[in-house]
Amino acid sequence: MNVSRPFLIGLLEAGTIHYRMVGKHRRITAEALMEYKRRDDRERRAAAEDLSALGQELGL
Repeated sequence: MNVSRPFLIGLLEAGTIHYRMVGKHRRITAEALMEYKRRDDRERRAAAEDLSALGQELGL
């Protein structure tokens, strides 16, 4: 994922990515990671489109 461990743990604890505990260790399924990546990509794309539309509206 190329993110820091504290950032990932924050996502897990916030419930953004589903995981389960095995002893003291967090286990994340590949499907949960891929779903997060797809959702994040969609949100980023929507934000970029909004910024582009705002730029065109302002004539930039």
